Amino acid sequence: MRYLFGTGLFGAITTAVSLLRGSRATPFTWRAVLAWVSWAITFALAIGAVIDTRRFDRGDAVALDSPLAPAQAKRAHRDDKAAAKAAQRKKKEKSAR
Repeated sequence: MRYLFGTGLFGAITTAVSLLRGSRATPFTWRAVLAWVSWAITFALAIGAVIDTRRFDRGDAVALDSPLAPAQAKRAHRDDKAAAKAAQRKKKEKSAR
């Protein structure tokens, strides 16, 4: 539910409402087409951001071009480092016996 009220998605929905209200009384011109194409691109990007955020929160892989990719790489590096440290500690304890 928290993803539905993200700023990008909320902004795209409010823009759609404005476009619908504004396009009722005006003729259909190339400017209106450009406005709707622009809205569709914005909406697609907002949906993509929601999907990437959800994947990141679940620990699934996000696309390399996502803004969350560097954070995910950092998290993976930190987890690998912690696993290597735990393995080294376990090996040290085993050799001490």
